[in-house]
Amino acid sequence: MDNIILLTDSYKVSHWRQYPPKTQYVYSYFESRGGKWQDIVFFGLQYYLKRYLAGQVVTQDKIDEAEQIFAAHFGDKTLFNREAWEYILQVHNGRLPIQIKAVPEGTPVPSFNVLMTVENTDPACYWLTNYLETLLVQVWYGSTVATQSREIRHLIKKYLKRTGSAFSQESIDEACAFKLHDFGYRGVSSVESAGIGSASHLISFKGTDTLAGLMFAKEYYNEPMAGFSIPAAEHSTITSWGQSYEVDAMYNMLCQFPTGTVAVVSDSFNIFEACSDLWGGQLRDDILARNGTLVIRPDSGDAVQVLVKGQPNVLDILAEKFGYYTINGFKVLNDKVRVIQGDGVDFEMIDTILYAMQQKGYSADNIAFGSGGALLQKLNRDTLKFAFKCSSIVVDGERRDVYKNPITDKGKQSKRGQLRLIHKENAYHTKRFEESSEVDDRLVEVFRNGEIMREYTFDEVRKNAKPL
Repeated sequence: MDNIILLTDSYKVSHWRQYPPKTQYVYSYFESRGGKWQDIVFFGLQYYLKRYLAGQVVTQDKIDEAEQIFAAHFGDKTLFNREAWEYILQVHNGRLPIQIKAVPEGTPVPSFNVLMTVENTDPACYWLTNYLETLLVQVWYGSTVATQSREIRHLIKKYLKRTGSAFSQESIDEACAFKLHDFGYRGVSSVESAGIGSASHLISFKGTDTLAGLMFAKEYYNEPMAGFSIPAAEHSTITSWGQSYEVDAMYNMLCQFPTGTVAVVSDSFNIFEACSDLWGGQLRDDILARNGTLVIRPDSGDAVQVLVKGQPNVLDILAEKFGYYTINGFKVLNDKVRVIQGDGVDFEMIDTILYAMQQKGYSADNIAFGSGGALLQKLNRDTLKFAFKCSSIVVDGERRDVYKNPITDKGKQSKRGQLRLIHKENAYHTKRFEESSEVDDRLVEVFRNGEIMREYTFDEVRKNAKPL
């Protein structure tokens, strides 16, 4: 749906009547009011600017369509501000008279700081600022996925430093890049969600099976190839051979993909027998002779028990069958074989599994993770408590502070005045205009009057994110 007039909440259609008389400018800001993690990775605004806001977005046909929809929706054709939208069409050639400033995409900023500001540039369009709130607030999604993936990278990196075989910062970063693979395409609500979410994940990692994210990064952030994948089996390609011929299905995978990394789901019938009798028995020599790595995927049961704590468990079986070497006292499986856990994987489960492996003496080198719904869907706007609030208004030439301060929830207290994001002494601070200098402001003008003023490449986004 491309009609900008319809990309809002119904109740905002009547707001042009509700501001104080002689209102000229409405100034609003976007922030995270706390939540699960402290630092917020801001990402995704450029998509919304390019996809929905840039250029001539108001036309006569769209105005006519909106008038018809709202008249039927409200049962009152006078609520729609047709005259104002025709003003934008005639005076601004259908381009939105709005200025947007935002922190550079990918930048991690502590919560409770301004991330974006929005203000109308034409006093006749004072109502437009918060009319766009509905669309602009959807930046919460990309920012939340990007934040979560960055935190998971930090978590995995912590265990790699403790138990892994990579010692330099560069080698640890290289190992970490493919430790969390995006399996989320089927688990999200739409193709658009898949594109935004997967690209957000790829700021911190390079593994994905969600092709929509690659196309999103290419089209909206000028990235030729943001992520990578490998040949991998699913249950249908293994079970279609029948249980008696499971070993043949596995052998076929080794033959079809004789070099490089290949992943094979192995819990179709009995994960422990598959590891001991099939992979570690009948196919052991083929695996050791192969020029590449076999990644075995359990896909059911209690992950911690199946992988490391139960008797039997996958890691113990593979260590016995294929051998291992030790790094700083931690076991690293023969390089010909690894494990990927792709069922029930979220931030907490990754921590639980890696901790159990550490306690059992296994290196984090042995495992990678795949995550789907938990990575791209098991979150919402309240995960990081994003909010878009008006903080300043100009009425008849006089600028006033605007704020809310509910006695029932001080966490929803909003900021006042025009705001800048200041970075001093290695820390971010949100300051009012009168308390700060424009020179020190980290908010960059990215949009003005229908034109995109600053674009970021995906490479710039990754550099700004400074993976932990």
